[in-house]
Amino acid sequence: MERKWANRLLLMPATAWFLVMLVLPLLVVVVFSFGERGPAGGYVPAFTFDQYLNLPARFTAFKNTLVLAPLGTLAALLVAYPLAYFLAVRANPKLRTALLVMVIVPFWTSILIRTYAWIFILGGRGLPQLLEYIGFGEVRLMNTPLAVLIGIVYGYLPLMVFPIYVSLEKLDKRLLEASGDLGAPPWRTFLQVTLPLSVPGIATGCMLIFILLMGEFLIPALLGGGKVFFIGNALVDLFLQSRNWAYGSAVAASLVGIMLITVTLYMRLMMRGAGQRDDISLL
Repeated sequence: MERKWANRLLLMPATAWFLVMLVLPLLVVVVFSFGERGPAGGYVPAFTFDQYLNLPARFTAFKNTLVLAPLGTLAALLVAYPLAYFLAVRANPKLRTALLVMVIVPFWTSILIRTYAWIFILGGRGLPQLLEYIGFGEVRLMNTPLAVLIGIVYGYLPLMVFPIYVSLEKLDKRLLEASGDLGAPPWRTFLQVTLPLSVPGIATGCMLIFILLMGEFLIPALLGGGKVFFIGNALVDLFLQSRNWAYGSAVAASLVGIMLITVTLYMRLMMRGAGQRDDISLL
C-alpha cells in the first residue's frame, strides 16, 4: 500500500502537467467549437452544431492535408531509409559520427531560414532557370504541391533518419552473413532480414513526421504561396484574420479527431505486425 501511494505521488506532477497543458486546452477548443462568432469576432457562448455542419467549406484544406501529409511522410521514408541504411551498415565507423552530425546540422538553423532558401532554389532564378537552360522548357516549381513536398522532405528528414538508424544499428550483422551463407541473394536478405528488423524505426519515424505534418503551417504558406494550404493555414486565417474562433475550434477539433483515429489504427496495425513477426520468429 505504501508503494502504491508513493507511485501515485510520483506521478502527480506529470499528471497535473498533462491535464493542464494538454487536456484542458483541448476541452476549451471543444467547448468553443459549439459556440458562435461574435459581432466583432471572437467567441459567443452557445450550443449549436452549425460550425461542424460548415466544415465542407474548408474541404480543400482538409484534402490537401490528408493527401500531402501521407505523401510527404512516404517521400521522407523513401529518402531517409537508404541514408540510414548506409550510415548504420555501410559507412566507415570512423566517419559515422561526422556523417550523423551532417544529417542533424540543418536542425541548428531555423526552419524559416531553410524554407526561404528553398524559395530561392525553386524560384524563377533557381532550379527552373537551370532546367530551362538544359532544354526542358518553362518549368514552374514554386506554389505547387511538389514544392511543398520538397520542403517537407528536407525539413523533416532527420526525424525519419535517426529512428531508422537506431533500429539498423542494433542489427546483428551475423544474421546478414548467415542469410548469405544459406544462399539468399542480397535483395532477399534485405526483404526477409533487414527490413522486418527495422520496422520499429520506420513506425516511429512515420508517426513523428505524420503528426507534425497534420498541423504544418510554415512550409505550405511559403512554398505553396497561398495556392497549396493545409489545415494549419486555415486555422491561422480563422483565428487571427477572420476572428471566427468558434469555426476555427470546430476545424481544430475535427483535425484532432482525425489524428486520433489515424494514429490508433496505425498503432493497432503496427502491433498486429509485431505479433506476426514474433510468431514467425518462434516458429
